[in-house]
Amino acid sequence: MEKTDIFYKVHLRLEKKLPANLFYHDAAHTKDVIEKSVFLAEKENLSPSEINLIKVAALYHDAGFILGREEHEEKSCKLATKELPEYNFSKAQIKTICGMINATRIPQKTSNLYEDIIADADLFYLGTENYDYFSNKLYLELKHDRPELTQKEWVKIQLDFLKSHHFHTNFGIKVLEPVKRKHLEKITEMWKNFD
Repeated sequence: MEKTDIFYKVHLRLEKKLPANLFYHDAAHTKDVIEKSVFLAEKENLSPSEINLIKVAALYHDAGFILGREEHEEKSCKLATKELPEYNFSKAQIKTICGMINATRIPQKTSNLYEDIIADADLFYLGTENYDYFSNKLYLELKHDRPELTQKEWVKIQLDFLKSHHFHTNFGIKVLEPVKRKHLEKITEMWKNFD
């Protein structure tokens, strides 16, 4: 990665400027979403130019956290819109990238394959054996903002989220969804034990 490279520049900024209390939405998460986006895009046989657009959207999807948690997707899109023209991205490409960034907003709403890919890449961990690890990182992040958050409330948040979430890509539906269902069963049992 050259120092003039957009991925190098933005990732370095994320490492330096994201708040330290972002245990989940950190620079490593962005790197992971880029990797998962490429993986899913290749599964869909997309072209190198399409994959590059998806990678750039993944790179920027949480950059707005530098400016604050609230409406961070909108802030991410503003950053991308301001910075991408210097890398020769057209207005149409930037609009596509912003569409993908907005597809990561919870609850996710997608309208094309690119948005399906980035939405699934962003929450890929829900359908993996790393669920507990990433879920715990998210809990610590939320607990920092809401110190009164109890374990019971956290279990309920996870339960509601897993019930309402669905994967969009073929890989997500076939491979990740069944694993996610196992996590949902486990969280459902945990919730029952609170009663």
